[in-house]
Amino acid sequence: MLSRLFRSPKRSLESLSEQEILALAIGSEEDDARIYLAYADMLKATYPASAKVFEEMADVENTHRRSLIAIYRQRFGERITLIRREHVRGFYERKPDWLRRSLSLEKIRGEAEAMERQAYRFYVEAASRVADAPTRQLLGDLALAEQGHEDITRMLGEKHAPEAVRQEEDKAVRRQFVLTYVQPGLAGLMDGSVSTLAPIFAAAFATQDTWQTFLVGMSASVGAGISMGFTEAAHDDGKISGRGSPIKRGLACGIMTALGGLGHTLPYLIPDFMTATTLAVIIAVFELWAIAFIQNRYMETPFLRAAFQVVVGGGLVLGAGILIGNS
Repeated sequence: MLSRLFRSPKRSLESLSEQEILALAIGSEEDDARIYLAYADMLKATYPASAKVFEEMADVENTHRRSLIAIYRQRFGERITLIRREHVRGFYERKPDWLRRSLSLEKIRGEAEAMERQAYRFYVEAASRVADAPTRQLLGDLALAEQGHEDITRMLGEKHAPEAVRQEEDKAVRRQFVLTYVQPGLAGLMDGSVSTLAPIFAAAFATQDTWQTFLVGMSASVGAGISMGFTEAAHDDGKISGRGSPIKRGLACGIMTALGGLGHTLPYLIPDFMTATTLAVIIAVFELWAIAFIQNRYMETPFLRAAFQVVVGGGLVLGAGILIGNS
């Protein structure tokens, strides 16, 4: 009874017959070829050279599939047993297409390398469990082929995506990352860090009450985050500007806006007013430095100029808040 209750619905690789091992290999090669073609389709518009690499890798997988089908037909006939990797315990799995659409070019390259390594391990294990000499030889040859796919990938890359092309594609990847995440996130951080300085410090010096100041800062930060997030997502769908998904941009902008305000709000959870205010000022200075660093790192703005801009702007807003709170 207990064995039935805890028995896995998947089979172990050790329990598969030679016919099932061959059928599993055929299905895996079919799936991998489809995955490479899906990568090619995703990359074709933006990275045509890399797309061509994945198209030719799919051709290689199809060649393997045809070899496996030929020996399967010779040994077991025309009907291929239906068994897939999701039916086998411990067998490597592949993500469905809808989970791969958001992958970056670099992650796609990494996924392809991982696929080849996993296929190599499967063929080595499968070959050790097959007694038929021609089948064992084919599986061993496929293991060597999968092991050598890293070299095939490199050669195809040199053919279709030489170093100059790869550098251009990498620049395009970085540019897209900046447009989709860094730019809206930076705008949100600047707005959240700078615009909330005045209301928070005005409330602090007007009330001398850390809890009331915390509530003002929390409401200003969260409200600004929601507003900035919706504004960023709604004003540009990214289709013409090429700035990427409006949802991703909206989340980046909204979250960074809220974090920018919360940074110098959270110290007011400390009951002592002077301690909380001193810590809030230190954090505000750190936030302004972080803005200057991001501008220099990703937007190629000279650091001193970026620092001068944010320090002057932040100082003016901070001073305005303190003056209003003391009036």
